[in-house]
Amino acid sequence: MSIGGNLDQVRSRIKQAAVEGGLPPDQARLIAVSKTLPVEDIETALQAGHRLFGENRVQEAQTKFPALKAAFDDLELHLIGPLQSNKARDAVALFDVIQTVDRPKIAHALAKEIKQQGRSVRLFIQVNVGQEPQKAGIAPKELGEFVKLCRDTCGLDIVGLMCIPPVEAEPSPFFVLLNQLAKAHHIDQLSMGMSADFETAVQFGAHYVRVGTAIFGARP
Repeated sequence: MSIGGNLDQVRSRIKQAAVEGGLPPDQARLIAVSKTLPVEDIETALQAGHRLFGENRVQEAQTKFPALKAAFDDLELHLIGPLQSNKARDAVALFDVIQTVDRPKIAHALAKEIKQQGRSVRLFIQVNVGQEPQKAGIAPKELGEFVKLCRDTCGLDIVGLMCIPPVEAEPSPFFVLLNQLAKAHHIDQLSMGMSADFETAVQFGAHYVRVGTAIFGARP
């Protein structure tokens, strides 16, 4: 199937999952994950009407998206991979949403750049829901203190929480946990679910799902 056909199919599955979960059909938005893909594939998705994309690395996004954003002024770009503090300036300049705020150093770096550049960037805190030592993210028990730092000390616009459940585990309990954490800390939006589990994520309240393989095919 074509990229456009895959987009239609994934959107249909998202709507169906929402309805089955007793949620509005437009509950969740689809982020097309374009990491490692050529510009031509992104242009194909744009020509099919899609406007919401996710990239994992600032440097890679810089090689692809400035020209695309100039050509499509309604294109929305999310950073969904880890952010190093020395890339905060570039990230704030390019991305509309940064989903991987995961430590105080990043919060302070983003606050400085957002103020200097005068940009409005929406931010998500990445939560390490499985408390995996090799994975980025704030531990659930430390989230309250970190939200306070981001909002009160740094003045950041924290609109959501993001997670990546442990690969081999059943994802549902982790999606439930993220939803509970968001409610406890008065955070409105959830980014959770990827190609293998996005329908489950939608049923547990996702507002954004991050899908690459199901749209663009397996990466080389």
